[in-house]
Amino acid sequence: MNLIVDVGNTFIKLAVFNKNELVHKVVCENQAFPVALCDLSQQFLSISHCIVSSVGEFSAAYVVLLSEKYTLIELTNKTSVPFENDYATPLTLGVDRIALTSAAALKFSKENILVVDAGSCITYDFLTNENHYKGGAISPGIEMRYKAMHHFTAGLPLLDKEFPENFIGNTTGGSLHSGVVYGVIGEIEGTINRYKNQYPDLTVILTGGDTDFLRDSIKIGIFANSNFLLEGLHFILEHNKH
Repeated sequence: MNLIVDVGNTFIKLAVFNKNELVHKVVCENQAFPVALCDLSQQFLSISHCIVSSVGEFSAAYVVLLSEKYTLIELTNKTSVPFENDYATPLTLGVDRIALTSAAALKFSKENILVVDAGSCITYDFLTNENHYKGGAISPGIEMRYKAMHHFTAGLPLLDKEFPENFIGNTTGGSLHSGVVYGVIGEIEGTINRYKNQYPDLTVILTGGDTDFLRDSIKIGIFANSNFLLEGLHFILEHNKH
């Protein structure tokens, strides 16, 4: 069994894979990681290998804790991956984008793939049908857009995300919800269409924390998989065992 530790900007996800099947997942805040790890390791005694991917804060003590229990890989941009990286600045490519592209390479080989990760930021990652990673785009995520409008203005409130009742907002709150949510949907659909103009056979994966919030509103054919990054990390771990 393998343990996957995905350290995000807000939460830490721990996932257990038995062969290629995700059998257990838990989400915790950073300070709760030691307790969550202890509970999980007692529940799954067969875990032998672990990979940790971090885009947020993850203390050295946590790394030691994992290395004492398991054979550990810390994902970096120098870790061996199952695709060719054509990014012009490969040492700046985030480990989350590396993991997503790895999942695309192994689950959709010989296809043109666009992975849309709707999380703290919205990232777009493109892998060709010849297994070459070309790059993509990064833009603010849904929560970041709400926070930015509140922070950089004197009069706009900070709201929790909510699907707008109407496209035309007839209150300030309704206008904020419409601007953020329909703005994100329009951006994602527009980006997909630009790729499809060049790659008509494009396969699109939607993943990330806002997958369920957005999936039914995107009117272009997509595959939605909120665990795509975890699957990519598992593939990288297996790839580096040999």
